[in-house]
Amino acid sequence: MPLVTSTEMFKKAYEGGYSIGAFNVNNMEIIQGITEAAKEENAPLILQVSAGARKYANHTYLMKLIEAALIETDLPICVHLDHGDSFELCKSCIDGGFTSVMIDGSHLPYEENIKLTRQVVEYAHDHGVVVEGELGRLEGVEDDVNVSAEDASYTNPAQVQDFVGRTGVDSLAIAIGTSHGAYKFKPGTKPQLRFDILEEVERLLPGFPIVLHGASSVIPEFVKMINEHGGNMPDAIGVPEDMLRKAASMAVCKINIDSDLRLAMTGTIRKYFDENPSHFDPRQYLKPARAAIKEMVRHKLIHVLGCNGKA
Repeated sequence: MPLVTSTEMFKKAYEGGYSIGAFNVNNMEIIQGITEAAKEENAPLILQVSAGARKYANHTYLMKLIEAALIETDLPICVHLDHGDSFELCKSCIDGGFTSVMIDGSHLPYEENIKLTRQVVEYAHDHGVVVEGELGRLEGVEDDVNVSAEDASYTNPAQVQDFVGRTGVDSLAIAIGTSHGAYKFKPGTKPQLRFDILEEVERLLPGFPIVLHGASSVIPEFVKMINEHGGNMPDAIGVPEDMLRKAASMAVCKINIDSDLRLAMTGTIRKYFDENPSHFDPRQYLKPARAAIKEMVRHKLIHVLGCNGKA
């Protein structure tokens, strides 16, 4: 099966009350773990590539690994640029075979965000590629995205119709309380998402696909594993999975997951080296890391996203 856009995926997800998992990829083992889980659960997939991942792994290598995943799984897979920050980056990814791009102009004044997003949309649509825009700013750190608590802001629902109408975007990322990175909520606090904002956006944009960034759950077992084997991560609370499932039953058609992948891989490798300090064969420590990613993704597909069996 060739690469697909997210258009049909989102249409089915909106109507079916579930979300598509958008998983960030950096290397072969991560791609294998994600796609093997999706194949076994017969789930559609969005594989996301950030600018940082593209620099690290090389665009051509990543696309060839994804091509191999298509051959092995025969699943509908969309390849998406995560947090594109310029027209030039989006254009390069479109020209290089991506089927979806995000242009993140949320750091710009509103009118400049519209202008930049519209420029990307026009080029992308001329090449059969879909575009995700963003309104509101998520706190936290992810690759080149670094937003302080002071600079973070919720999405203003009053702007969404105007923004979507004037830019022509195909989906919209909004800020309702999720955040990038592993440190989302402090222990002792009660995590909250602004479902009132999501409900208002859904009312104003009926049938339109909404995206949640920063939606990893910071799975405690992997944080504990890291700390038990030489790490020093402070306690943190991720986005509760029941809240993500509720969002998926509403207008949210795409949920981004990155930190949980990193934690699963890092925790498993730390544990392996702690128990096998003299080993040095990458295949030996990357194999259990790949298996941990696979099982974590399987859990997300079934219990959080609800997209198992929907390929």
